Amino acid sequence: MRLLLLRSAASVTTRSFCSGGVSKPGRAPDMAEVRNRLREIVGASTNWSDHQQAMTERVSLSSMLAKSQSDLPPKTMKDSYLEVHLPLGSEPQLREKYLTFHNTVRFGRILEDLDSLAVLISYSHTYNLALKRSPLSIVTALVDKIDMRQHTIYPDCDIKFTGHVTWVGKTSIEAKMHVSQFHNGAYSPVLDATFVMVARDPENKRAAFVNPLKPEGPEEEKLFQEGEANKIRRVDLSTASLLKVAPTDEERKVVHSLFLNTLDTKTVSFRSRLLPPNSVWMEDAKLKGLEICHPQERNIFNRIFGGFLMRKAYELGWANACSYGGGRPSLVAVDDILFQKPVEIGSLLLLSSQVCYTQGKHIQVRVHSEVFDPLTRQHNTTNVFHFTFVSDSDAPNIIPMTYGESMLYLDGKRHFNQTVEP
Repeated sequence: MRLLLLRSAASVTTRSFCSGGVSKPGRAPDMAEVRNRLREIVGASTNWSDHQQAMTERVSLSSMLAKSQSDLPPKTMKDSYLEVHLPLGSEPQLREKYLTFHNTVRFGRILEDLDSLAVLISYSHTYNLALKRSPLSIVTALVDKIDMRQHTIYPDCDIKFTGHVTWVGKTSIEAKMHVSQFHNGAYSPVLDATFVMVARDPENKRAAFVNPLKPEGPEEEKLFQEGEANKIRRVDLSTASLLKVAPTDEERKVVHSLFLNTLDTKTVSFRSRLLPPNSVWMEDAKLKGLEICHPQERNIFNRIFGGFLMRKAYELGWANACSYGGGRPSLVAVDDILFQKPVEIGSLLLLSSQVCYTQGKHIQVRVHSEVFDPLTRQHNTTNVFHFTFVSDSDAPNIIPMTYGESMLYLDGKRHFNQTVEP
């Protein structure tokens, strides 16, 4: 993929850092050059065998880590600002990688680009001119939210990515990104995304401090406060998780109502259940997949690229929503993608998608990913993805049968309410 990296007056230093220098006139850097620059930042190699040795050598960079956040100079939001162009319109040869059979853009590819951009933004924020290589290992911890502003992304029109750091903790970074597309003579918004990145030591084992953020002006202060509110919201949601606490009184009534609506009135039995009209049992709304994680899909830290995981999960979730709704669904939002564990090279990655909630034309899909070790026979969860789709017509009602499925239903309802309802 080729991306045009543009410079602005506010980000000349950042652009030189991220692109490894200013491009020659008439030639824009491509994505390979961007990723090469990321490899330079951490001292990685494009060769698989050399790459493993390069990761071992990164251990010596631990001495360059700051002992506390106060040892690092504050940065501004302008320091991390990036603007990137994807010239689908002006360079037709790029379209095939992004093109769907239905002549739209593969959203999974956009997810990959957003993940790469978030890493670039974070390294721009933590850039130290005195260091040849960064001692930080910056990885995606969470995709907090992606809101679609329009359903159609045209495959023959240029796309623009912009973004910068909007909030910083001691070891974490929030990056907001916006995607727009040039159509009918002007750029119109496509989506807004919020990613949360974490900084770790060179071995990617312990947390590491990042530069504090200094907002300038009321607009930047508002963005920073929104980042602080997002952090509090995430903590509250985690505390109220159905994996930790019981459903609310209202949610219990919802579950009981679903149960009563499926009872066979001809019998006096809790076990005799009937499927209501225009409904589907949750057990029958699954779709699964498997990926063998080859070195080609590795990131700069010798693990599987998070963007690749998101693309595969999205495509499986979309296929499930397509099969369930009987038409081609459009993405409404991506919510709360949590990266629990890294995926190692060579892993067997099992993906399982489940329609867990429906309302009108909307279909809520949860995708669970886990790695399977054929030697130990152990399964370990790596990611959980939440996607909200909308279909052309009303979708069948999804009906849980077991208590576990009822919790999935309630969890899906919560995510739907967060992303769709005002």
